[in-house]
Parts: sequence; C-alpha cells; structure tokens
Amino acid sequence: MVGFAAVNQPVSIWPSLLAGDFGRLEESARRAQEAGADALHLDIMDGHFVPNLTMGPDVVRMARRCLKIPLSVHLMLSRPDWMARAFVEAGATILTIHVESSCDVSKTLQEIRRLGAAPGVAVNPETPWEAALPFLGDVEEVLCMSVHPGFGGQRFMPSALPKLEALRRAIDGRAGARPRFLAVDGGIDPASAPRVAAAGANALVAGSALYREPDMARALARLRDLAAGGLSKAAC
Repeated sequence: MVGFAAVNQPVSIWPSLLAGDFGRLEESARRAQEAGADALHLDIMDGHFVPNLTMGPDVVRMARRCLKIPLSVHLMLSRPDWMARAFVEAGATILTIHVESSCDVSKTLQEIRRLGAAPGVAVNPETPWEAALPFLGDVEEVLCMSVHPGFGGQRFMPSALPKLEALRRAIDGRAGARPRFLAVDGGIDPASAPRVAAAGANALVAGSALYREPDMARALARLRDLAAGGLSKAAC
C-alpha cells in the first residue's frame, strides 16, 4: 500500500481526476503525478447519494497500477459499506465515506482500516461540522465539502470557511489520535486556496483549476504557494 509517509508539504494538493479527460483517464492520472501532486483524488458517485455516476474500482486499479503517489478515494455512495472492500483491494490509500451515508459509519470506518486503507470521513455543506466529531479518533482525514457533491466545476461556498475553522480547532485541541488531514473539496482555485488554508485546511482537492491549465505543474505550484501563504498568515 502506498502511504503518505514521504509527504512533507505544509499544504498538500490533490488533483481531482473528475476534471480529467474521461476518454484518456490514464493519461490524466499520470499528468497529475508528473505535475507534482501529493496524491490523486478520485470521486466515486453512485447516482443515488449524488445525482451523477462516475468511476468504479477498475479506475482506481488503473491509477494504482500507473502511479506511485497515494490515492485519495472519496465514496459518494449511499452504502459505502457494500463497496469498501472492492476499493481498498483496488488500491485506495485513503478511503473516505460520508457521515450522511446510510450505513453504520463507525463500523465502516473500522472495517476500512482493518482492510488496510486509511479511513476518512466527509461532511456535506448542509451538515453541521459537529457531525464529524464522533469520528475524529478513528480517521486519518476529515473532508469538508465546499460545494454540493455530484458535479465538478462548481463555485466555492464561503460557508465552508467557519466549518473548517471549527474543525481545525477541534482537531488541534484533541488529545490522542487525530486526523492527519483536514481536506477541502469544491471550487478550489487561486482565489479560494489561501482562504481555506488560513481557515485550517492542509489538503486541497482541486479539479478544474488544475486540469484546465496547459501547464499543470505551474498551476499546481502556484496553488501550493498561495495556500502556504494563507497558512502562514493564519499562524501570525
């Protein structure tokens, strides 16, 4: 299993394959790695939990075969417990499920870890940040959605900022096991990146802002620098 042991950036950038060319997914996956991504993010949608269908375990398997970087796999599924094993076996490094899903969230997170992946938990824009609190000792990542999940290319929702701030306080104030990543997904671009980093996010999922650029490496480096700048200002 590829892990995050080598990641030493203050803010990690995870390009979202959802914004790649679906006719050339392997090429799109490789493009992220070559641009210097810390991980590749894959959005899995079931057409029920969200109104869209995207990728399955075979796409994760392809990415694991051709990449050396970690894979952040985000299950936007009503029943992630039914599919957790398939995605771990396909090569997920982090497997993230939603607090709003129709399963025993705590039991599913424990099963993900038992299967060999790092568990993560996500919260939708309408969901209070407190919904993640019961799971902070069980996960490696908390993912705060800054758009309504289901489609790429949406505008960043500023309402995510106070949620990130509250989650960062809760994570940093926690004794014992705590998430390594406070991630944010949705509308991340050069304008929003420093804002979410200042609010406490240390992993940024970006799709259109990276894949639409001819020089992804340059766009990714700029996004990382802007986010690091926001983090530095927050620390002052």
